[in-house]
Amino acid sequence: MCRGVAFDLTTSNSNSQSVDHKLNDLIRQMTLDEKIAQLIQLAVPFYEGAGGEGQITGPMDSLGITQDTVRNSGSVLGMAGAQDVIDMQRTHLSHNRLGIPLLMMADIVHGFKTIFPVPLAIGCSWDMELAEKSAEIAAREAAVSGVHVTYAPMVDLVRDPRWGRVVESTGEDPYLNAKFAKAFVRGFQGQDLSGDYDRVAACVKHFAAYGAAEAGRDYNTVDLSDRQLREFYLPAYKAALDEGCEMVMTSFNTVDGIPATGNQKLMRKLLREEWGFDGVLISDWGAVKELIAHGIAADESEAAYKAIRAGVDIEMMTACYVHHLAELVERKEVDGSLIDEAVLRILQLKQKLGLFDNPYRAADPEREREIVFSDAHREAARELAVKSCVLLKNEGVLPFSRDRKIALIGPFASNHDVLGPWSWTGSKDAAITLAEGLSSKLGDQAKLVIAEGCGIETATEAQLQEALAAASEAETIVLALGEHTDMNGEAACRADIRLPQVQLELLRELRALNKPIVVVLFNGRPLDLHGVFEKADAILEAWYPGSEAGNAVAELLLGDANPSGRLTMSFPYSVGQVPVYYNAFNTGRPQGAPDAQVRYVSQYLDIPNEPLLPFGFGLSYSEFEYSEVSLSSPVMTKEAPIKLTVKVRNKGIVAGVETVQLYVRDMSGEVVRPVKELKAFRQVALQPGESTEIEFILREEQLRYYHSDLSHESDAGEFIAFVGPNSSTNTRLPFRLEK
Repeated sequence: MCRGVAFDLTTSNSNSQSVDHKLNDLIRQMTLDEKIAQLIQLAVPFYEGAGGEGQITGPMDSLGITQDTVRNSGSVLGMAGAQDVIDMQRTHLSHNRLGIPLLMMADIVHGFKTIFPVPLAIGCSWDMELAEKSAEIAAREAAVSGVHVTYAPMVDLVRDPRWGRVVESTGEDPYLNAKFAKAFVRGFQGQDLSGDYDRVAACVKHFAAYGAAEAGRDYNTVDLSDRQLREFYLPAYKAALDEGCEMVMTSFNTVDGIPATGNQKLMRKLLREEWGFDGVLISDWGAVKELIAHGIAADESEAAYKAIRAGVDIEMMTACYVHHLAELVERKEVDGSLIDEAVLRILQLKQKLGLFDNPYRAADPEREREIVFSDAHREAARELAVKSCVLLKNEGVLPFSRDRKIALIGPFASNHDVLGPWSWTGSKDAAITLAEGLSSKLGDQAKLVIAEGCGIETATEAQLQEALAAASEAETIVLALGEHTDMNGEAACRADIRLPQVQLELLRELRALNKPIVVVLFNGRPLDLHGVFEKADAILEAWYPGSEAGNAVAELLLGDANPSGRLTMSFPYSVGQVPVYYNAFNTGRPQGAPDAQVRYVSQYLDIPNEPLLPFGFGLSYSEFEYSEVSLSSPVMTKEAPIKLTVKVRNKGIVAGVETVQLYVRDMSGEVVRPVKELKAFRQVALQPGESTEIEFILREEQLRYYHSDLSHESDAGEFIAFVGPNSSTNTRLPFRLEK
């Protein structure tokens, strides 16, 4: 047991006022320099007693800080490993005058050692229970390894697949993203952080609208109206906070011309005052100092001034606060109460996590060995990986019969690079490759021949000839293609989102053999599938499936599981369409209108307007039929919702899961409204020949939107409900809202 030198802060949750009183007493004992040091976050190499090094993103600049600052600092970036955490915390407490423990923070995004599918893939499961379970398992493994806070969930709404960080989001829809945000926060934090040491505090990011970076280029400008911001980009952050998320991370981008990290309107007015968030606000890596490069601060002193006034409590990996806040307070340019309130929020989180009572919290090397990467956790990862894969095309070749001889070819045939970005604590070597998964399932090794064919971006003639020889022996070809991890994630933006040319050429050579080809894609963004879609007989989008990748994909290829994933981000027909998304606005000259002209409408001359594959799309080995669609009334009022019913039948010969999706269009608003908006969905499991009736209740509040004056209300008038298997459904049910 190790307690702060000044006070014993152990207390019950019901006595929070007493806790705050004691914390304020502790703050009064701190010098100004000690307070300011609490506001800096440093990476592992700065600390004594650390046995390892965490993952560091961005350049490691010389920060010009003293050992005293490090010994009084408040939190550590990228620390994990039970014994290392214990050693670092013990050393820190031996030097810290008031015995204030460190917060250990890390990017535990889609798993700790047991790596789940990347978040974009998890989104495609449309399964909130499994999403929550994945976060719960990640929290359990991280907590026992000494982590207190995870920089997750990332809930940025994304519409541009050129942006590398779409892999970290759950997609392009605000309603669905909000549901996943809540599920992840529940999984990470549970119901009681103080009492449940198997959980970690969550930090929602990146606030706000980072997913709208111009040209899909990282760290780039975002320029949105307040109405667009509130309608599409803010709901998922708000949902995470409504679920009790403890922390918020600022984004790198501008919001209405002001970088988020120095944006008082965004952070003080909206986040703190309007939304009532009283938790910890942390900058992203180096974002405080970057206010200078943005052009709203002349130097580090002004950057510190603007960030603290915006309400940023923790400065990550720059030292503007340490170097300049004291003099700003002394010159009375910054009120010392701003620093006190930031320190109080940090101490409150440490108290909520129980660190004053037990600074090592759940860190336990023995339990770590038992819990981390356990069989039960791997089984959960496999289940979610199965449900996250999306079948994009199938011309009768899937699932395989086990008596067919299969040639597994491609750079991802035996590649362990299947974890995806932000899996730094996972083990690639321990990940199951597709070759291993298929070999295990088939048993008879004579049924499987394996060749690389090419690398991810390079190829040799010998590789090609080996692939052609392997394919000539087989009845069916499985071609495992994709992007290596470094082609996705932070700082991995791409103007050309096709597969590398060598992979397209390999597919072309194999197509000439006139044998069935199934392409399995391992990637982190929607791709331009020209050169793939028209040549493959079947395409399975596996994304980066995680630790159990090969087992999950093999189950789907062999029919041991039925694909049920549905896209949460549209696949463009061409990169020239980007951004392309389902819930777009109409125009005054829409293509396909009854009175549309041939040329003078909103269209491309060389490609369709529509994406290749729309939001919500996904095939199955089952065939589902929709019928008997009806509304309980043609009129809705605020007091009287309407019920939509639809009958869904599995016409296929295998059991399957269908995701029934409900969309609504507002035909006439005070501002233009999207052509469709997802309002509800239901997943239903049906046996062959089985049918069921699905009911949706539509209420007036679901029709509300942000008007030009930012009021949030509905308008009386005509609406259309759509129900079907994806966002392109045209099953239309008109109704009217009367007020």
